[in-house]
Amino acid sequence: MPRNNKKIISILIPSLLLLFYVVYAGVKIANASEPHSTETVIEDTNHAHATPLEHAEHPHGEAKEEKIDAGKLIMEHIADAYDWHIATIGHTHISIPLPVILKDHKGFHIFLSSKFEHGHATVEGYKLEHGKIVAVNEDGTVNHHPDFMDFSITKNVAAMFIAVAVLLCIMFSVAGHYKRNNNKAPKGLHNVIETLIIFIRDEVAKPSIGHKYERFMPFLLTLFFFIFINNLFGLIPFFPGGANVTGNIAVTLVLALFTFAITTINGNKSYWGHIFAPPGVPKALWLLLIPIEIIGMFNKPIVLMIRLFANITAGHIILLGFFSLIFIFGAANQYLGLGVSVLSVAFTTFMSFLELLVAFLQAYVFTLLSSLYFGSAIEEHHHSDSH
Repeated sequence: MPRNNKKIISILIPSLLLLFYVVYAGVKIANASEPHSTETVIEDTNHAHATPLEHAEHPHGEAKEEKIDAGKLIMEHIADAYDWHIATIGHTHISIPLPVILKDHKGFHIFLSSKFEHGHATVEGYKLEHGKIVAVNEDGTVNHHPDFMDFSITKNVAAMFIAVAVLLCIMFSVAGHYKRNNNKAPKGLHNVIETLIIFIRDEVAKPSIGHKYERFMPFLLTLFFFIFINNLFGLIPFFPGGANVTGNIAVTLVLALFTFAITTINGNKSYWGHIFAPPGVPKALWLLLIPIEIIGMFNKPIVLMIRLFANITAGHIILLGFFSLIFIFGAANQYLGLGVSVLSVAFTTFMSFLELLVAFLQAYVFTLLSSLYFGSAIEEHHHSDSH
């Protein structure tokens, strides 16, 4: 048992590094494919992390009553950004600027996101608008057909750096434990990691894939731990947590494409035969069944992508929604806000513990479905003449 686990962990470490690199590349490609500007420009909405309290002033400078925009507050916290928001004190935003890396015909442009001054400044022909970097013309207007590539280290990318670094430290520690204590039972965190590895092997890979499960174990373990650690970090409300990595559809898309590619590459003759020549079915029905099978083949990664994205994002929205109730009712009546805060904190605490279960469950479900797809791709089907 220790020898097998040592071998698995030695493969898992480089797999984590490779997965991180490919996910990072996929996120940047997906972000680059999104429109970099909008036709409608709304004044004073360029803050990457604007305060949720909207202020209006009288002509004589007297401030009106503050009003919270709960939808804006929630969307800012679950969206990606070019800086890492820490806190808001009054009208002061405390955040960690992140590197902006842009490539155009002039070469690379590298600077910190703080130079954008929350969207009020133009830096080297670029500015921040609605949370996106856009190119501007010489007259200051937005270039709606920009020709540049964005390799910036955004909040989600930085969060992946941190999560993978922590996970690698854990894996190196576990690997070192097996080297030093080859015949001793693991304790503490090492025991937790071994339990998870055995769980994925015995309860997920073996039943779903069969006797050929070993070749898929490095990917399945990498997939499980990558999703699980990012889910956990997403539940931490302060730095270095709080990023919505697995709630970013670009990340879940790349993970789903991994599963799709491995399933397609490992598909045997029987797998492809069931798609393009369904056995036991009259040939007259092939024109109907073959398109359905092909759609089903592409539907699997779509289900994986949307399931993880929707569940994690929904959890963050619910938690932030409970917090927003405090400010919404507090704006109407101070005592009402205090009363609601008790219920809000109670529900938020309950949901936080529930989200801990969801963090594990979503990593498990994604890994289980991937292993089921692998198993269906390599399974040998034997059909008798009567069938």
